[in-house]
Amino acid sequence: MTDLPLGRRRLAALAATPLLARPALAQRPAALKIIVAFPPGGALDLLARLLAERLGPVLGQPVTVENRAGNGGALGAEAVARAAPDGGTLGLLGLTTWTAMPAIFPRLPFEPARDFTPLTLVSAGALLCVVHAGTAAARGWDDFRALATWARAHPGKVTMGSSGKGTASHLCLAAVNQATGAAIEHVPYRGGGPAIQDLLAGNVDMMFDVMPALLPHVRDGKLRALAVSSARPLATLPGVPGMAGFADLGLGALDLVTWNAMAAPAGLPAPVADRLLQAIRLAATGADFRERLRPLGYEAVVSDSRGELTQLIEQQRPVWQRLVALADAAQP
Repeated sequence: MTDLPLGRRRLAALAATPLLARPALAQRPAALKIIVAFPPGGALDLLARLLAERLGPVLGQPVTVENRAGNGGALGAEAVARAAPDGGTLGLLGLTTWTAMPAIFPRLPFEPARDFTPLTLVSAGALLCVVHAGTAAARGWDDFRALATWARAHPGKVTMGSSGKGTASHLCLAAVNQATGAAIEHVPYRGGGPAIQDLLAGNVDMMFDVMPALLPHVRDGKLRALAVSSARPLATLPGVPGMAGFADLGLGALDLVTWNAMAAPAGLPAPVADRLLQAIRLAATGADFRERLRPLGYEAVVSDSRGELTQLIEQQRPVWQRLVALADAAQP
């Protein structure tokens, strides 16, 4: 459906980009807080903590992570929007918060386009489709095609846990159901962590979700990876096909890549926003950060400017709002 208009070339170019000197970056409030809109243990939480560990030394101040879970990420995002625009509070927000949330919650108490200062991308990656290994063995789900075929023959008998209504995993499922007629039932949770625990326990059958929190369970054999949501396979997951391999199921055009970006409250002075952008870029493009993300299925991707992130949000908003319409149409 869409491809991320930013990629590895940004990482190569960044190495030659002059950044602000460390003394300029150190002019900050006494402490910095990164709000994550989901519980501990999920992919966004893991990403925020990796970033916080590296951002603190760049800024020369403590950087903490605060989890504000609920309502598909809306509660945490509202906390970012309502914080003082003094450079002391940031939010690490997934793409659906930026692009789809107003369509999901018509009475949302904030407006992303109005109430956030976009700073920079931090990471990007495809969603991973996993199933409970025991359930897959019992039902003969040797690959994604077998899962979709079984689900189509048994409407409502396959359940998918997600980190909440309107999240990327939920909207990806809506696209898969619409294209294949699989009728997989969506089971929303208050975050990816609780959903994964129920998947491991066999209380739900599958997940489409971001990779960092899923891959350890794939590697230990508790979950089985069947596909990624991007059109093509990923080099980090050899043998796991992309959606282009399932054109016969109606999924040949599906190409979903998710991303996460840093936000500050609206009204942040431009010099402070620009200094924060440079600090986050420095932390998120270090070799150590990139190496820590790669086994998790994430790529470190940063924006060249705040305006570049704003343009990306505007480009992708209609794509994800169309998926919201599909998800709404699928509701009983």
